[in-house]
Amino acid sequence: MKKRVVLFGEMLWDCLTTGSIPGGAPMNVALNLHQLGYHSQLISAVGEDKLGEDLLEFLASFGKDISLIQRKNEVDTSRVLIDDSDLENIKYDILENVGWDTIELSDEALGAVKESDAFVFGSLGVRSSKSFETLTALLAEAKFKIFDANLRPPYVDFSKIESLLRQTDLLKINEDELIEFANHFDISHEIPSFCEHISKQFAIEKICITLGSKGALIYDQGKISQNSGYQIKVNDTIGAGDAFLSGFIFKILDGTEIEKALDFGCKLGAFVATQKGGTPKYSLDTIKSFDPKSN
Repeated sequence: MKKRVVLFGEMLWDCLTTGSIPGGAPMNVALNLHQLGYHSQLISAVGEDKLGEDLLEFLASFGKDISLIQRKNEVDTSRVLIDDSDLENIKYDILENVGWDTIELSDEALGAVKESDAFVFGSLGVRSSKSFETLTALLAEAKFKIFDANLRPPYVDFSKIESLLRQTDLLKINEDELIEFANHFDISHEIPSFCEHISKQFAIEKICITLGSKGALIYDQGKISQNSGYQIKVNDTIGAGDAFLSGFIFKILDGTEIEKALDFGCKLGAFVATQKGGTPKYSLDTIKSFDPKSN
């Protein structure tokens, strides 16, 4: 039987200088898991506008389940204005009062989360009190809770983040987010002591830290495993971290040992970084046969 993963949060248009492409970390992960063969559902919202219609059509082109995406006539579909002049330091202007700021609780969403094998959420998707209330209710029904921190200043609210951490089984952050977390909690930036502190304070068994071109590592009940990643020619880095998380989730839900799951996540992240945009079309066989040395 297919594993079921439900995701909560933002779906949007990334507006680059070269044009607009679909994006949002939860949507990217949902699409990746769908293409890998899992049943994934996204709880989100778009406006009743042309941008919303186009975004739903984009998801439908993948054969994606869109039944939990709400339509809102009082807000616009989300857009993010992106400065990608420096591919290693992409800057984002996330417009406010948009669809995913108004996600409502529904019986359908509660049922989907209750039946899921994993529930994935982030901090950006709950910048509004409405969506935060909805997520809090959904978390009560989840079996395995994955927190993809995804800090995007100025929408970093550590009172909400601490509440989410207390309900987290697996935390995923990047190097910059590690520093922000460490500064907030006044703890060491050194990875072993950082992970030990967060794990004990919030009873989180697994902490995954992405390291950009240096790969990623996982802290699992006191043990750290690291993968140095794959050296590839980067097209752009949009969605690479989302792809890594997707690959890692795909493998750990299948019962794959942690080191192999970490490697698969790094491989999928590397593949997406060789493509344009955060959601290229591919199949599981594409990733299995992907040779980073030839890219």
